[in-house]
Amino acid sequence: MLHICYYDSPIGMLRIVANERGIAKVQFAFDVKESIHTVEVKNPLLKEAVRQLVDYFAGVRQVFSLPLDLQGTGFQMRTWNALRDIPYGETRTYKQIAEAIDCPKGCRAVGLANNRNPIPIIIPCHRVIGANGDLTGYAGGLEVKKRLLAVESIKCE
Repeated sequence: MLHICYYDSPIGMLRIVANERGIAKVQFAFDVKESIHTVEVKNPLLKEAVRQLVDYFAGVRQVFSLPLDLQGTGFQMRTWNALRDIPYGETRTYKQIAEAIDCPKGCRAVGLANNRNPIPIIIPCHRVIGANGDLTGYAGGLEVKKRLLAVESIKCE
């Protein structure tokens, strides 16, 4: 059974989906007008996810401790796990992630796996930048990526 809530975060509306195994998705839902403040969240896991996101945006949480239900290919799973190893307040390049998962020529594949990350923010794909330090694509848009990096006091152009 899926449980869903909406959280009106500082970067816009987020749709959070959980099942009996853990958080399955965090989606940008910028077209939704409901917020966590107007809809009572009864599922304890969703309540905890929102609480941890609130703490993250307030700058008091650097690491998420939520059960996740990730579904993906072996390569995607390795990539997403490597993203979780990027420390708060730091960035890595696609090449560094590719090297970390023992696929040094897999920069493009890492980019594709990054793009398919079902749980952004909690799995910090926003911390991955281009080799020259430029911001690159992000599911929520580059402005959202900049704002997430700013939450972590990461300077970006």
